[in-house]
Amino acid sequence: MLSNEQRIELIKKKLTEELAPTVLEVIDDSHLHAGHAGAKSGKGHFTVKLKSDAFSNKRLIQCHQMVYKALGSGKKSRRSFINSS
Repeated sequence: MLSNEQRIELIKKKLTEELAPTVLEVIDDSHLHAGHAGAKSGKGHFTVKLKSDAFSNKRLIQCHQMVYKALGSGKKSRRSFINSS
C-alpha cells in the first residue's frame, strides 16, 4: 500500500502528464477523516486544486471526467482512490 506522500506524488505525476496544469496543489486531508467508517486510519483523503487550459470551454462534469481519466479511476469505482465534491 502506498503512503500518503507516495499517493500525492502519483496524483501530481498523472495530472501533470495528462492535463499540463498551470496550478496544481495536492493537500493531505487525511487527519480530517480519521475514525470515519470505512477509513478508520484516515489515510488517503486529499484535496486537489487544479487549473489547466485543457479545461477551457468545458463543463464542470467534463473537467471531473478528465481528472478521473487522468488518474485512471472511474467515478463509480469502489476501489478508486479519488472522489470529488
